[in-house]
Amino acid sequence: MASVGTLQGTGGELGFAALYPELRRLARRERYRFGRPLDHQTTSLVHEAWLKLNAHEGWTDRPHFLCAAAQAMRHILISAARARLRMKRNPVGGRTTLTERALAAQAMPDATLVELNDAVDRLAGFDARLASVVECRYFAGYTDGETAEALRVNERTVRRDWLKARAWLFRELNG
Repeated sequence: MASVGTLQGTGGELGFAALYPELRRLARRERYRFGRPLDHQTTSLVHEAWLKLNAHEGWTDRPHFLCAAAQAMRHILISAARARLRMKRNPVGGRTTLTERALAAQAMPDATLVELNDAVDRLAGFDARLASVVECRYFAGYTDGETAEALRVNERTVRRDWLKARAWLFRELNG
């Protein structure tokens, strides 16, 4: 079992200190993509994802781990969006501040985020690699090259899969 400070992988140890700047970059990107939810700050998102990933072993390399981290952060933020949707249906009182309302107005609605997440999950049932490309390109913000490295395919395959995945998601969400 890995210690809290390192993740054991087949390619050696991936240390928290070495990965922390990259995890913060991913967390910041995920938070902005999800409309900067106030229930998760960047640091808390990094630490929650680390704890979630620390239970697993067998990371092959840095890109493999970072794709898994992006997926973990996505799941954490989607869970928070689902909780906010439940709160809207059954409010327990409480007021929102002007800042919270301004951020909510700029953010993608929680219902849309949950719908997109569910569509990506359905895409994974149809074609797992297409769903992985969406997770890397959209959710983690990786370039074609970084995605190709993480998925061990060439960049042309990533571009082709990205086009297919976007078309499939567009039909799924708008059809």
